[in-house]
Amino acid sequence: MKKVITYGTFDLFHEGHYNILKRAKALGDYLIVGVTSESYDIERGKLNVRDSLLKRIENVRRTGFADEIIIEEYQGQKLSDIIKYKVDLLVLGSDWRGKFDYLKNYCDVVYLERTKNISSTKLRGEGTTYTVGVVTDNDQDNGIVWETKYVSGLHVECVFSENAEAAESFCDKYELDSYYSVEADNGEWQQGFDCFLSQVDIVYIKTEQPKREKYIRRSLELGKYVISDAPMTNNKEKLKDLFALAAAHHVLLVEKINLVYLRAFNQLVWQTHSALVGDIVCVKCSISQDHFEGGRSFSETAVLPLCAIIKILGRNYQEVNSNVVKDRSGNCIYDMITMKYQDALATIEIGTTVDVEDEFVVIGTKGRVTIPGDWWNTGYFEAKIDDSKGLKRYCFNFEGNGLRYLLQELLIMISDERTECTRLFNEESETLADILEIINQRG
Repeated sequence: MKKVITYGTFDLFHEGHYNILKRAKALGDYLIVGVTSESYDIERGKLNVRDSLLKRIENVRRTGFADEIIIEEYQGQKLSDIIKYKVDLLVLGSDWRGKFDYLKNYCDVVYLERTKNISSTKLRGEGTTYTVGVVTDNDQDNGIVWETKYVSGLHVECVFSENAEAAESFCDKYELDSYYSVEADNGEWQQGFDCFLSQVDIVYIKTEQPKREKYIRRSLELGKYVISDAPMTNNKEKLKDLFALAAAHHVLLVEKINLVYLRAFNQLVWQTHSALVGDIVCVKCSISQDHFEGGRSFSETAVLPLCAIIKILGRNYQEVNSNVVKDRSGNCIYDMITMKYQDALATIEIGTTVDVEDEFVVIGTKGRVTIPGDWWNTGYFEAKIDDSKGLKRYCFNFEGNGLRYLLQELLIMISDERTECTRLFNEESETLADILEIINQRG
């Protein structure tokens, strides 16, 4: 039996994909098709993939040509697969001509001409482009304009601010098409905001926290997808109401915590849940508020470590306490937050005006995992296992400030018609709001 193997992303499945699978099948008796994983695509810098992995696999399966479908997850896997599956022939598209000739030592290699005038890249260019609008208090974009350039299908078009000067400055600075503000005669925000909403599909809200809820609510009422800086609100019941409103209008409400979209952090969560360091007994993290350009409120700083702890230890905490140190004027300069779980503890150090050493540590019964430095914006972590020598470092490709990964995920969720973000579930966001409300009431 002659075994043939071929690989591809198979995004936006089209005639060219069908043809290459058909021709590959005709070259042997048994066809294995490798479909690239989402993490591998991201690692290669391929952030414009629209379809989810499951959808791409299903499209390949439905052709009827594949006898077996596998996942391509890392660079160099082709050689391992050829040996593992005892492959006789590797089939690739002509755009890879010559690049895999070194594999001819292990099997035959054939490059097939691609179907002319059709490609996933071309379809993306011809496909739906979602217009993005920014709601802001100032002329800083938090990277949204730059990051959308790396995700096809998105275009930042306009800005809204209750401050007309900020709106105009933002528009000029980032060369947008238009800006909107409040009515000059009465200061009413909603009329100008509704005009702004009529021009966009996706709204990114980066105002001061007290203003976010009204903008989120109005955007959802008019059927817009919403990304909002975190926290969206410090009230759990209000947040539940906003999520219900999003579901009722068949749109998404996404809390912008870039950390949960980073491969390094997701791998850390998966590895610790898989007992990499045994049973988790403690999570410790520290963060300085003044590290963030433009400044942040206490809640905006605290939401990052709280999110990380919830992703690792879960939502079912038993007790939370805040231990605040204030200066002589009564201002908070340092806070130690402690969270008690049934079998674990978590501590968060927040330096508001004093400097603390940024670090994230997971302590288990068999070792520890550490992310030194700015752990909320990382591409690696280190593990020290008790019965091993030295540290093991897990590294992952990471570009920009992480927002492009959120944007890519958003387009996939829209394509799949999801009504809930799966990187940060609604109930996890609600737990964050609940904890922040408790801390702020006590502080």
